[in-house]
Amino acid sequence: MACCYQVSLGGGIVAVAASSFPVNSKLKPFPALKAELPKPMASDLSPDRSIFHDASSSNPRRDLVFIVNPRGANGRTGKDWKKLLPYLRSRLDKNCNICESLTSGPYHAIDITREAIREGADAVVAVGGDGTLHEVVNGFFWAGKPVANHNREATRSTALGLIPLGTGSDFARTLGWKNDPHEAIDRIAKGLRSPVDVGVITGESEEESHYFINVADIHLSAKAGYFASRYKRFGNLCYVIGALQAFMGHKNQDLRIKVNEGEWETCSLVTALCIGNAKYFGGGMKITPNADPSSGNFEVVILQDFKWYDFILKLHRLYNGTHLSVKNVSSRSVFSIEVEDISGSGSIYVQSDGEHLGFLPRKFGILPSAIEMIC
Repeated sequence: MACCYQVSLGGGIVAVAASSFPVNSKLKPFPALKAELPKPMASDLSPDRSIFHDASSSNPRRDLVFIVNPRGANGRTGKDWKKLLPYLRSRLDKNCNICESLTSGPYHAIDITREAIREGADAVVAVGGDGTLHEVVNGFFWAGKPVANHNREATRSTALGLIPLGTGSDFARTLGWKNDPHEAIDRIAKGLRSPVDVGVITGESEEESHYFINVADIHLSAKAGYFASRYKRFGNLCYVIGALQAFMGHKNQDLRIKVNEGEWETCSLVTALCIGNAKYFGGGMKITPNADPSSGNFEVVILQDFKWYDFILKLHRLYNGTHLSVKNVSSRSVFSIEVEDISGSGSIYVQSDGEHLGFLPRKFGILPSAIEMIC
């Protein structure tokens, strides 16, 4: 029998749908949040630890929260998720309490993730594309700090999981995963953890932070992503449509950058600047081919003075990651970078993980080993 419970989030009540599971596999509804924000808790976790204990252990069953965007990929995510449920139950029901949370709109996954972490979930699993993963990653943080378990005596942090479904799964590509949800469930069943880095973005005031796990980008590619988001119903073709629309009226711009807290330098006629924690964006484009989400650094790739025909002629190199040897393309490894628009127009687009964030200026920094991921 299907059920629905309510979660108190930031003073409001959000309805969270839960699918029908056997009584012994339901996660109890989350109680209301306390008024105060719990302080971040230091973790002594090491890589490659299972999220499940041995069946003979006296430890209780682990709580897994699956966050699903049922409207993703024009509703295909919700339909595919329903088809996966029997396999998921067969692989996980013995050792875990399974909670299915369906998002009701933008940013809902952020709130669900924060509540799950505070209530001690062993893992929060993003089910969908890079957009859902992006929101779940942002849910691991609040007010510039990691969200902490209410149980101060807990010795394990909440892990991040991923079942790739939806329009794009670029982060999964970096990890070498196939777009196979059954394999993803098998990984969750094994429960091996490994730390991954997270990028943090701040604006001029530095009061509000935004997080990303894949790629952040500036100018033409960010503008293309902004337009592409309007055409998600066309699948990966949305990226092509977005790029064509972004080229209309596009002008390369001079930008000022500061790398690793050093001196300001000028980059002339910038077409796009990409900050990669991972390798792929835009539906499989290997834009930052040397990026590694466990390295403690970003790869920054800058395309300068590109014309529209350069993209047509060199598109295959952008997709296979061989563009770093192309004229007017540069790459460097950094742990932080600040970017400003010299003209001060306030019209240079910024996005991260395909989500529009606004316009320059912005500062990008790395948080090494910020989250443990099930992989």
